[in-house]
Amino acid sequence: MNRLLFGLLIALGLGAQDYDLVIRGGRILDGTGNPYFAGDVGVKAGRITAVGDLSSARAARVVDAEGKYVTPGFIDLHSHSDEDLETSERRYNLGMVAQGITTSVVNQDGRSPKPIREQRLRYDSLGMGNNVILLVGHGTVRSKAMGARDREPATEADLAAMRGLVEEGLRGGAWGLSAGLEYNPGRFSNTRELIELVRVLKPYGGVYISHVRSEGRDPMWKNASEERPAPTLLDAVAETIQIGRRTGVTVVCSHIKAKGADYWGSSHAATRMIAEAREEGVPVYADQYPYETSGSDGNTVLMPLWAIAAPGASVAGQLDRRSPHFRNAKENLQARLDYEQTAARIRTDIQHEINRRGGAARIMIREFADPRYVGKTLEYVAREQRLNPVETVIWLQRTGLDGVPGGARMRGFSLSEIDLDHFMRQDFVATSTDGAMEMGHPRSYGSYPRKIRRFVMERAVITLPFAIRSSTSLPAQILGVRDRGIIREGSWADLVVFDPETIRDKANFEQPSLYPEGVLYVFVNGVAVIDGGKPTRALPGRVLTPAKR
Repeated sequence: MNRLLFGLLIALGLGAQDYDLVIRGGRILDGTGNPYFAGDVGVKAGRITAVGDLSSARAARVVDAEGKYVTPGFIDLHSHSDEDLETSERRYNLGMVAQGITTSVVNQDGRSPKPIREQRLRYDSLGMGNNVILLVGHGTVRSKAMGARDREPATEADLAAMRGLVEEGLRGGAWGLSAGLEYNPGRFSNTRELIELVRVLKPYGGVYISHVRSEGRDPMWKNASEERPAPTLLDAVAETIQIGRRTGVTVVCSHIKAKGADYWGSSHAATRMIAEAREEGVPVYADQYPYETSGSDGNTVLMPLWAIAAPGASVAGQLDRRSPHFRNAKENLQARLDYEQTAARIRTDIQHEINRRGGAARIMIREFADPRYVGKTLEYVAREQRLNPVETVIWLQRTGLDGVPGGARMRGFSLSEIDLDHFMRQDFVATSTDGAMEMGHPRSYGSYPRKIRRFVMERAVITLPFAIRSSTSLPAQILGVRDRGIIREGSWADLVVFDPETIRDKANFEQPSLYPEGVLYVFVNGVAVIDGGKPTRALPGRVLTPAKR
């Protein structure tokens, strides 16, 4: 009789758990930008099935979120986690999930490491700590279609081949096209080529995400004394807008920044251009990481490469410190300084690079022959040596590390919070990391907690609901993801619980792989990947498939 009654109860759905998980008593920020409301979130079979008062509900697990914020999982619009996710030891993506990132958009800067179908199979076979969205890389497509000619203008036949490769990637599950227009071979493309390829995305609802051609007065590959015209940040933003206008495809200016002390403040002009285009109906957006130094700033070389390279060497865009071109850098430099006109060019280029890397007070020496100067600024060394900054750069090369361009390893802080703040306040700018776990930049471990701690709680640049929207529903909107990035019934249970009193980034440039504090729980598809602040090494991530495929 008891067994019969028990079976009847099960058949009626009574006596079973209502939910797999209930997050109870939290301050819910649903991702829309609205203020928080007090309530509970119920999860069943990986999806959010209820939001509200679930105080009488039964659940296999209850998380007490009283005094904590409950938000959608963060969607990293510009991630370099693709290599991490392909390795058995890094597939947990711990640096990212510890920040609250539940979806990473990979294959950025025009690089897709393998065919999209093959990449999907690899991820599916290994399992992943968080979800992933794949892009087709423009540079990869260009090289595959053009081979050794990928630094030449594309012919009509090249364009046809590239269109076919982009469509093949889209059919394989890619969400759009990425470009790296400051890198080889993307920088040899023109706007017409990009428009032709981005048009392929339109029937698929795809998105174009671009590392634009320049982020300051000139691109990273341009030597200051070159006479040929080079694009600026504003030229690059204008090109991205033109691509969106001509194709009707959603376009994104990746990790937008105003680079160089003599270009600070130009964020206002860039955002005005984007805002005006949006008023016209052009679907243009941007993303941003919340740091004053870029990845390339970690390889700062203040000495112009042509001045220290072996005679006859071509060094445009060449920053490989191991290159034999720089083996006799000290001797090569001295030989050129002996000529008055050449010496004047060298000093002009040095001053240009000092400005581009943030000024003498914002360039830090990380490694040098004299350990007294490690951790000191170029300005400090100049005072100690009783030289001006330009002559100090020459002194560093002459007395520094053999075979190292510049004589020292340096990091510039080439961005200003003037521009960080302004970009961050725009409602069309999403949050991103531009990171990977072994990159050596703290953004890979701290971007989202840093944004909340420094820019919301300490400096009040933006509000917390605004910050959460830029990290959740905004990137979901840009990508066309309909069931993530927001807390509502039916959405997938990608969720973050954090403590407003303790959330903060800990990673820095001396220790770039330190995990943040205060991110207590992270759920991916309803499964905990961070539990009580600790990683679980669960692998609930999925390769997400676009709705239109």
